[in-house]
Order: sequence, then C-alpha cells, then structure tokens
Amino acid sequence: MNNRKVGIIGVGHVGAHVAYSLAIQGIVDELVLADTDTARVESEYQDLLDALPHMPHRTRVSIGEYEDLADCDLIVNSAGHIELLLGSDDRSRELKFTIPAVHTWVDRVRKAGFDGVVLNISNPCDVVTREIAKSLGLPKGRVLGTGTGLDSARLVTQIVKKTNVDPNSIQAFMFGEHGNSMFAAWSCVTVNGLSIDEMAKQDPRWDFDRPEVEQLGRHGGWVTFSWKHATEYSISTTAARMVKAILHDEKILMPASTELNGEYGQRDVYAGVPCIIGKDGVERVVEFPLTQEELDKFNDSCNAIRANIKIADSL
Repeated sequence: MNNRKVGIIGVGHVGAHVAYSLAIQGIVDELVLADTDTARVESEYQDLLDALPHMPHRTRVSIGEYEDLADCDLIVNSAGHIELLLGSDDRSRELKFTIPAVHTWVDRVRKAGFDGVVLNISNPCDVVTREIAKSLGLPKGRVLGTGTGLDSARLVTQIVKKTNVDPNSIQAFMFGEHGNSMFAAWSCVTVNGLSIDEMAKQDPRWDFDRPEVEQLGRHGGWVTFSWKHATEYSISTTAARMVKAILHDEKILMPASTELNGEYGQRDVYAGVPCIIGKDGVERVVEFPLTQEELDKFNDSCNAIRANIKIADSL
C-alpha cells in the first residue's frame, strides 16, 4: 500500500490548521512538520499528537529538517508573517518576508532530491509560487498556489447568501491575483449547468447586485482577519482539498495559481485560473470564454502581479 507523505513548511496559524485538516480527514498517512521556530513547531506537534487518538484515521506525525522532506509526495509552503498585514488590506506587504523565507529551505529541499509537488499558500501567493517554481526547477505544473481557490469559495458563499441554493450546485470563479485586483467572471457562473442569467429569468433572487456580491467575496478574508488577525479554517480546508485532489489523482476542476504560457493571452506570470488538478499538480489550464471586459480585467490583474514580481526579483 502506498504511504501518502506530506511535509508542511511553516507551522503557524495556517500551517497548523492545514496539518489538522489533513489528519482529521485522513487525507495523508504521514505528516512532517518543519519550521525555524523550534518552540512553535514542538508546541503544535504535541497538540496534534494528543488529538490523534480521537481521530477516525491513523496518521503519523513528526518534526523534521528540510532535508527530511525529500521523500514527501507533496510539500505545503505556508511560511509567512501575517502580522505584517495589520492595518492593511494589501497581501503584498508580506513580500519582503515570504520571498527570503523561501530561500531558507528551497535549495536544501532541492539538493536533498525532492521530486514531488509543492502547494504554496504564502502571500503574495502568485509571486511566491513563481519564486518556488523558479528555484526548484520541477516540471511545469508541479508547483502551484492556492491562488483564487479560496476566493472563489468566498464568492460562492456570497451567492448562497443571496439565493439560498446549495453551494455544491454553484460553479463560480475568481480570476487573477490572490489580492485586490482579482475579479469575478460572471459570464462563467453556472448552477448545475444553467447560466446565472437564465437563473435570474426564473427566480428573482438571482437578479442580485453583482458588483456588491463580488466585492463581498473579494473582501471576505479581511472580515475574518479584522478580529482574528489570521485566516485559518477556510484556507486550510482549501489547501487540504487541493492536496487530496493531487494525492488521489482526481483531475478536479478548481482554481489555482499556475504558470500561464499563452492561456488567456498571458505569458510568464503565475495567476489564479481554473485548472485540472491531479497527481502532477496542475495538469492543464482550462480556458473559459471570458468576455472582452473580463479579459481586460484579467490583464490588469496580471500586471498587478508583475509589479510585485519586480519587487521580488530585487530582493
């Protein structure tokens, strides 16, 4: 039987919750926690260890060095400095911490012979994902970011509030940067195959204020952050869903941050788009027929990502 092994780099608010989500759902057989803060990782390790006897699945958990992640099927990078976002709604403020943080582990993991998939959560997600991919040199698609996967869920949440329809019936995507320039592609929103425009003809609840709902979806993370000073359940569940899709080779259609090579008219940039996710990470970018207005918004969002790339390259 195959042993599904996942390493988590950065065991703070997000990393610890990712570990818990993976363990409680039985997605992995083995977890390795790695963090430069020895006291923090030992604390989270002990707490997780004490929870395992009551979990419905058997998961082995250990603390390791970066070299111990070499034989992992997948590594989750969640090393960040969330306190840098206090008083701001700009995820790029973490850039000067998260880019150097990548280089505390990426060369060590590469030299140790890692040949799996990397899922990045750290912000700014698209830029950090690119930095990891550039540094590891793995085949295309094997490094991906959570990107707009969570933002799309937040958009669905706001649509559900307006319509009272089960969220599993709604397919809706946020495109572009995991940041303020992301946008909802309303032309692609469907309800079990029926377009949102057709739904509005049949049910007045679907004739809602789309810009308002889009903004609520875009701002959802900051509502959480305003008091907790972190987001935990939503992003860890998003990451766990992606990990499951990869380890089980599900070929699921889900938004992720990935490299674009001509799709949607963009090149040499990582951005959030719908993808087929399987054992090799992002196996294909799915191109939806965006309107010209949506393509223009996507171009603007990619340019916002490129501006942050310039900052990252200068660090």
